[in-house]
Amino acid sequence: MKKFINKTDDILAESLSGFALAHSDLVSLNLNPNFLTRAKKKQPKTTNKVAIISGGGSGHEPLHAGYIGYGMLDAACPSHVFSSPTPDQMLAAAEAVHAGMGVLFIVKNYAGDVMNFEMASEMLAFENATVLTSDDCAVINSTYTTGRRGVAGTVIVEKCVGSLAETGASLPACKALGDKVNIRTASIGVALTSCTVPAAGRPTFDISDAEIEMGVGIHGEPGRKREAMREAEAIIKDMVDAIFADFKARNINTNSEVLLLINGFGATPLMELYLIYNSAAKLLAETGLKITRSLVGNYTTAIDMAGASITVCLLDDEIRQHWDSPVHTAALRWGC
Repeated sequence: MKKFINKTDDILAESLSGFALAHSDLVSLNLNPNFLTRAKKKQPKTTNKVAIISGGGSGHEPLHAGYIGYGMLDAACPSHVFSSPTPDQMLAAAEAVHAGMGVLFIVKNYAGDVMNFEMASEMLAFENATVLTSDDCAVINSTYTTGRRGVAGTVIVEKCVGSLAETGASLPACKALGDKVNIRTASIGVALTSCTVPAAGRPTFDISDAEIEMGVGIHGEPGRKREAMREAEAIIKDMVDAIFADFKARNINTNSEVLLLINGFGATPLMELYLIYNSAAKLLAETGLKITRSLVGNYTTAIDMAGASITVCLLDDEIRQHWDSPVHTAALRWGC
């Protein structure tokens, strides 16, 4: 293992400190417990707004801290690599950003995350609700989760819900939009190599140069099956077919415009990600769908895994409006 590390026990605190220094205009960092909020300014605390909070294990950067800022999150709770944040992190973050209209947690569907966020929500003294993201159509159940996993589609949920919260919308309205975006979103990933968790010091799983893991999770958990490496077009077709089979199985009408997100897992060059976009766009066009919004890059990573995911979100007027609205974070910014 070759990584820029001093001590594995210190990597999270040192990385968070560097992030907060680099983006001091956007975020403020609290350590012990670890959480980040929008930058504290010399002005009265914001009121009359639903506070949007997310979190999870580190190693998925820029998720979630990279999405703190106007139009997205108010706070994020990062834990150690691929580990669930603790309830005390979420309680401290919620108390720091609560703005009079309740707190909405956006939680990826992994057992530890769900359990700890539920514990925190039960201890909060003010109104709260949860959106559970579950866009991964690769597997229904795995060793890491009961039900569908939350992956790159989480970014779309956070963007749309964060936009709605800026308008002063109620907590039930913000939750309803988050749930709708999640239902209308499907993702699937493929890995060419494993990721290496620093504390482990070796690849999470073994895979030969002639194989891929179809449907891999963002922690390196198993996918649908181990397959032979093929040309990109064949792999991408299987991924797109899986997404549309998922929409069909859930009786989701795909007769709409779409947002197409091509997400890298950390070690895949943009040249390859745009190749994936090109092939996926052609396949979507063949179905009669029109891509009206696009995003290509590393938005929900798996440390140093070579691979990528494809996410399709079925747009309507409401989702499109909140995707397009101004956002100013470390990882996403437009319209500001």
